[in-house]
Amino acid sequence: MRIDEALLDEVVTSGSAFLRLYRWDPPTLSVGRNQPITHVGVPIVRRPTGGQAVWHEHEVTYAVAAPIGFFGSLRTAYRSIHNRLADALRTLGVDAVLAPAVRPPLAGHPASCFSVPVGGEILVQERKLVGSAQVRRADAFLQHGSILLDGSQQRVSGETRETTLRAVLGRAVTFDEVTAAIVANWGESFRPSVGQAVLPFDIASVGPR
Repeated sequence: MRIDEALLDEVVTSGSAFLRLYRWDPPTLSVGRNQPITHVGVPIVRRPTGGQAVWHEHEVTYAVAAPIGFFGSLRTAYRSIHNRLADALRTLGVDAVLAPAVRPPLAGHPASCFSVPVGGEILVQERKLVGSAQVRRADAFLQHGSILLDGSQQRVSGETRETTLRAVLGRAVTFDEVTAAIVANWGESFRPSVGQAVLPFDIASVGPR
């Protein structure tokens, strides 16, 4: 995730935009920038973004770093990126939808990112398939998240309500299959605000962490 943060710094400097897709070796727990670390005995990294813990093992991690002006606001960026990811997942046969903007309040602070969906996240049959978080720096932002291939979030908490691509499609789904679908369906460049040039998204990397 240091590379994600480096891409964000590059956006601040140059105004470029990046899409990065990767996986983890070894499997690692990431925690939000303000989340206390309570797990021991596993590799842990702290994310530059907020949110709750994610166990990175059977999943695809995506990262988008771009100027906020490409979308108009952070909230619009959150939904727009998820729409593109959902479009890619639908080509694999996944009935992916975005969570409603208003969710029932949840008591306390769940340990796992996948304990409850929030508005704009990707669901299948009301269960979270993709968990994401954002951070802003100057006029740029980083959004990254986890697309679950198979179940392993119990390493974080027993109170998760996620689903996985294996559970949805009834078969093993590979990292390469998902990343190919995302790249193929990412579409044309996002059109920025009036007065800015149209800049393409660079594929920063597709592969291991």
